[in-house]
Amino acid sequence: MRAGLFDRDGRPVGEVIKVKRKFQSGPDGESELNPLAATIQTRNAIDRVLSAHPETFVRTVSFCAFWHSLCGLDSNNEPTTPILGWADTRAREYSAMLKQNFDEKVIHERTGAHFHSSFWPAKLLWVREQRPEIWAKTRRWASYSDVCQQELFGDARTSVSMASATGMFDQARCVWDQELLNFIGLDPQQMPQVAAFGDVIRPSKAAIERWPQLANAEILPAIGDGAADTLGAGCKRLGEAVLMIGTSASMRMMYEGEPPRNLPEGLWSYRLDERRIVVGGALSDGGNLISLLRKKFGVKGNIANELRLRTRDKNLRVEPFFFGERSTGYREDAKGEIIGLEPKHDGLDVILAAMHAVAERLADIAGRLEKVAPIRSIRASGGTLREYPVWREIIEAKLGKHIMPSRTHESSLDGTVLLSLERLGKIEI
Repeated sequence: MRAGLFDRDGRPVGEVIKVKRKFQSGPDGESELNPLAATIQTRNAIDRVLSAHPETFVRTVSFCAFWHSLCGLDSNNEPTTPILGWADTRAREYSAMLKQNFDEKVIHERTGAHFHSSFWPAKLLWVREQRPEIWAKTRRWASYSDVCQQELFGDARTSVSMASATGMFDQARCVWDQELLNFIGLDPQQMPQVAAFGDVIRPSKAAIERWPQLANAEILPAIGDGAADTLGAGCKRLGEAVLMIGTSASMRMMYEGEPPRNLPEGLWSYRLDERRIVVGGALSDGGNLISLLRKKFGVKGNIANELRLRTRDKNLRVEPFFFGERSTGYREDAKGEIIGLEPKHDGLDVILAAMHAVAERLADIAGRLEKVAPIRSIRASGGTLREYPVWREIIEAKLGKHIMPSRTHESSLDGTVLLSLERLGKIEI
């Protein structure tokens, strides 16, 4: 989690605050975050940023948050569930139920999402069927960013961007999908209220008492992290792609216009806002897979040069589904595997094989994106690609295209800054 103060030209003022946190995983596919603890971390980060500049008053607050999260709230706005992240796969059997009751191709075209445990429809059915006591006391459902906004600023209205990645949102009409709501048994009032175009949040009295510097600030409802990263990487038109490897991995394009017709199977389509579309594919295994392999094989230290000098053994293969599969197959039963492991192999061999495997999956996504628009340029994003430069070279070889190194270490943060500057009329994006 990152927070910073920027001037009217988008330049950082003082240090960017960074706080590490991670989802808690479990043996059945759990991936949870404590919503109260996460909000406290965010509040403390804002404290640190503003206390370092006590004479500075803020015009605009812009922020992004991870897509696809789900959290239940009771009548007092208290959480009834942890934050269920995109990597939580406990709802996997309900994807099959949805496929049995709907034409998935039609839903994919309408919502931009396949049926999968990473999205809200399967998760909501899982809570309804497996946690009936929680379902009964939950009055509304929210993304983590909505919960955070409510706690920090007193307003939980969600953005079109956050709503668009739930798998419950009609991308063309920008409303909650009534057919899915009916099937799950939800009233539209139980879904987040979507802020209208141009709407801003005004800080509550309690927020102003804590942070007087926000007294006249306009707060923009949070956008999805993938949309912010794409914007921050400088990819704003069809043909300009961003390749991101952080915890997970993805390839995306953004453009102004309508959602794509005949969205290629395996890809998703979300929104930055009412006029800009983000289309792409995401892998659940990215930097988290390398971290897992390093831990399992006891690989320590800086291994970037060793990986560059290592020759790949093509008989050693990795199936990169240790954290489940999203794009392009969206198979709920996909499992990670290491195939062809022999006594001569060490952890570096396995890591190198995993990098090649992820590169092949990203090449698959790129091929499908080419059906939306020819890819003219690719920018790199994400801390893991910076940590392992050889991985970018492997992906370049798979794609047959040059990948431009990132111009920034904080693309998502930069994207939120650009959104603020656009709101203030300082730039046109």
